[in-house]
Formats: sequence, structure tokens, C-alpha cells
Amino acid sequence: MTSVVDRHLALVRDVVPRTPQGCEECLVAGTPWVHLRLCLTCGHIGCCDSSPMKHASKHAHAIGHPIVRSFEPGETWRWCYVDQAFV
Repeated sequence: MTSVVDRHLALVRDVVPRTPQGCEECLVAGTPWVHLRLCLTCGHIGCCDSSPMKHASKHAHAIGHPIVRSFEPGETWRWCYVDQAFV
């Protein structure tokens, strides 16, 4: 039997960051961010939940891409928004 976490991990791809210079939506809107997250399904770069606009979690919930990786230098952790857990 496949666990929910395993089903979410199955969505992880070898992605290329779409906007490596910053949060995709914040760059367009001119809004600030605190830290960046990389969607491991499509390469979307979004701002973290400590940022004013919280674009990474909005993307995860709206599009259905649950797992992100920190896009901060030296950080490699991954987070599942659905399970609210590190994976």
C-alpha cells in the first residue's frame, strides 16, 4: 500500500527554476520576499510563508504541487505543504 507521503514524493521531478532571480509573482508585482522555495514538480519559485504574499504555499494549494525545496544557498531541505512535514 502506498502512503500519502509516497504519493506526494512521486510528484517530485528534476526541475529547472523558472525565475532563479526571485519569486515569480513578487518580481512581477514588485513586492518583497523573505526566503524562496522551489516547487519540485514544475520549477516555480515562490516566496515563503514568512513573506508578505506567501506565493509558494499559494502555488502548492492552488496548483496541487505539494513539495518544495528551500531555494536558499546552502539549504537542501524539502517540505510537503499537504502533510505539513519535512520529506
